[in-house]
Amino acid sequence: MSIESIAGLIIVVAGMGLMILFSLPFANKKRTVFRPITAFMSLRRGIGLAVEQGTRLHISLGKGDLLSSNNTSALVGLTTLERIARLSTASDRPTVATSGSGSLAILSQDSLHAAYRIANAAEQYDPDRGRLAGPTPFSYVAGVLPVVRSEHVSTHLLIGNFGPEIGIVTEEADQVSAFTLAASDSLPAQAVLYATTQEPLIGEELYAVPAYLQAGPIYTASVRAQDILRYGLAGIILVAVILTMVGIL
Repeated sequence: MSIESIAGLIIVVAGMGLMILFSLPFANKKRTVFRPITAFMSLRRGIGLAVEQGTRLHISLGKGDLLSSNNTSALVGLTTLERIARLSTASDRPTVATSGSGSLAILSQDSLHAAYRIANAAEQYDPDRGRLAGPTPFSYVAGVLPVVRSEHVSTHLLIGNFGPEIGIVTEEADQVSAFTLAASDSLPAQAVLYATTQEPLIGEELYAVPAYLQAGPIYTASVRAQDILRYGLAGIILVAVILTMVGIL
């Protein structure tokens, strides 16, 4: 194995170990306090207003393939969908999910079903709320636009793998005065979302969404593990630079 492969394996194993450690009961005696992010405060307010006003929440999961390297954003989106659906079960208009692949559409239906089952409201579950908007980038956008325009949606969460064409959706949401929180693992999509949404999430903030929504201890543990790995890598890089400057490396 190359040095890069060994280093990557060490980081993965260390991350898994830290997540398991921080998810144990003794590590959760004190409530974890996250740094305030305006996007999540606005999202909580948007969820509350949607329930009070009888409007709908829309989660768009993007077009990521679960068998490819960009599946992590799709998994974050599915976890977020389940949590949002649980928080909004009291709304007159149920949460709706759109996606750009058949596998994501099926899993979104399963996530919605699980949310209603946990909330003891399984009879309210409707599989038509987890929809395949379109299998190609622009057919996906074309399938999402009717949801934005005509389904009384007041809050949109765009979480997943998108292309630059997602700007069409965010522009339409802005036209109908809906709140939009967006995050993507695609750099072109991040650039577009940063310019066109009220509350974009940048970089690793995407993977903190479930933790900020209090989806479970394992997600809180993942954020704590990310912080430790980040500081650890920064320290290693700093030491390596110093050793290089003094001629040891």
